[in-house]
Amino acid sequence: MKNISYFLLLFVMSCPLLHGQMSQSFPQMEVTRLSDQVLHLPQDTKGKYTLIGMSYSKKSEDDLVSWFNPVYRTFIYKPDKPGLFSNDYDVNVYFIAMFAGVNKAALGTVKKKMRKHSDPELEPHLLFYKGEIKSFKQSLNLDRKDTPYFFVLDESGQIVHTMSGAYSQEKMDAVEELLEDW
Repeated sequence: MKNISYFLLLFVMSCPLLHGQMSQSFPQMEVTRLSDQVLHLPQDTKGKYTLIGMSYSKKSEDDLVSWFNPVYRTFIYKPDKPGLFSNDYDVNVYFIAMFAGVNKAALGTVKKKMRKHSDPELEPHLLFYKGEIKSFKQSLNLDRKDTPYFFVLDESGQIVHTMSGAYSQEKMDAVEELLEDW
């Protein structure tokens, strides 16, 4: 009986370790907003679930932008008078444009254009990364240059869901289901 108790105790104590091996921490990343405010991901998101969309090429821009309106309506917009179908999500949402190599020089021009043409309510959610991306490609499996990638992080910065490509209702449903479970 004593051996069984020790076995159960060891098994229960090892469960968090097993779960830790299944998830991955989002890598450290310093990004800036349009206002040039610096954020450090994932540490500045901890305590809240976070949806991050990332793109590192012009070819993936249209697919990334296809997420803007649905994500805004679902996770960001808070009506003055909540209705029957109002969302109650308290989620960080960030779209990150990544600039590396010779493209780093274009960052200033892109930010200027976006300041003029972006929706002010969406601006706090638009982030920019400037630097090397090889380590992010490897750690996050960003293997297709023409595709945006999306990550749902839990409250501790662990990746709990990944997806890629243009917006689809099925993908949004999967994110919402995940967030409703927590």
